[in-house]
Amino acid sequence: MSNSTPSSSRPLAPFLMIWGAQLFSLIGSTIAQFALVWWLTQTTDSATVLATASLVAMLPGIFVGPLAGAFVDRWSRRWVMIVADSLSALIALGLAALFWTGALQVWHIYLAMLVRSLAGSFHWPAMQSSTSLMVPPKHLTRVAGLNHTTFGIMNVFGPPLGALLLGILPLHGVMLIDVATAVIAVSPLFFIRIPQPTVIASPTSGTPTVWADLIAGLRYVRAWPGLLLLLGMAMLINFVLTPAGSLTPLLVTRHFHGAALQLGWLNSAWGIGVVVGGLILSAWGGFRRRSITSLTGLTLMGVGFVIIGVAPANALWLAIVGNLIAGLMNPITNAPLLAMLQAVVEPQMQGRVFTLIGSFSGAMSPLSLAIAGPLADVIGVRAWYVMGGLLCTAIGIGAFFIPAIVRLEENHRHVAQTVEPAQGQPALATATLAVME
Repeated sequence: MSNSTPSSSRPLAPFLMIWGAQLFSLIGSTIAQFALVWWLTQTTDSATVLATASLVAMLPGIFVGPLAGAFVDRWSRRWVMIVADSLSALIALGLAALFWTGALQVWHIYLAMLVRSLAGSFHWPAMQSSTSLMVPPKHLTRVAGLNHTTFGIMNVFGPPLGALLLGILPLHGVMLIDVATAVIAVSPLFFIRIPQPTVIASPTSGTPTVWADLIAGLRYVRAWPGLLLLLGMAMLINFVLTPAGSLTPLLVTRHFHGAALQLGWLNSAWGIGVVVGGLILSAWGGFRRRSITSLTGLTLMGVGFVIIGVAPANALWLAIVGNLIAGLMNPITNAPLLAMLQAVVEPQMQGRVFTLIGSFSGAMSPLSLAIAGPLADVIGVRAWYVMGGLLCTAIGIGAFFIPAIVRLEENHRHVAQTVEPAQGQPALATATLAVME
């Protein structure tokens, strides 16, 4: 039970208002992120520094994420998003002040990325779990496609706009844009109501503790058939692809001998692909089995990364094509599984499930960045694209022959009927590849 509006009578307008405001914030954050990464690249020219920055940004999601999900399931999700967006804006304002006074140091950016990532660890599950309470179930796959379209638009307009703004504004001016877009994102949340699920109490022990909530989430996830296979896939893919994405600026400067504009083109190709892929999925809806749609996308996404890795130094256009293909397949890979999460997981469990899956699937990323940074300084970054792409393609093809993965949604229905509930809540579990979001 929850106090959510019946699915058949949920109006889409309130959700679309929040979604549109968040789009502005995402573009502002992308501009700011591009500016900070480029500042690190020009200031240090170090793969280790860039890898460390990515590592710092990932740590809260891995270690704080599961606990954040338990709190999100208890707190007002609307206020979680308001506080998270506001905190990110304050950090951007602080960075603007440091650059304006000439006091900005590399460790300041590390700290800023850490805090902004911590805010995101609460904001993301709050937004995703709110979606299932505001959108009719029949539209969840299409909305997931639109969400990926949002990320694509962010990547299309953010990098080139960031490069343009860096040419006409100082860094503190770019950071103030991030502050303004965060204000836009927060504004609708003050007057649009987001349904809040009821925290279910156990008949014998009352309302469970946060720790008990976390354990219940772990039990649900563990009960999913084929979960270990999916987590293994996600861990391997994240291990090889995370460094590829984080070291893109050095791929541009060292291999293609480009600058901020060329980096913007490459990043925008990914964004255009995500936009087109998200729109295709929104109109098409995918195959009847969401797992088939996802594995097809994973296989072809690997092809795109291989193309990037083998592109000669005088063929930046080929790398752009590869990134376009990879971006196109990103929503085809991830959106169907995200939609399944939102459709089958009870609203009062979604914060925990989203964050637990994200933490497990991202657990290998810090290790890969710790290895990839120093190693890339010695052997270059192209090998990571080739290795990651080949592995994605091999995993995607191989998984078609594993029934536990292909019949993912059907297996979930079986588990939901047979696993004993914990803490008075319905038994369920699910998983997602969580690849290269």
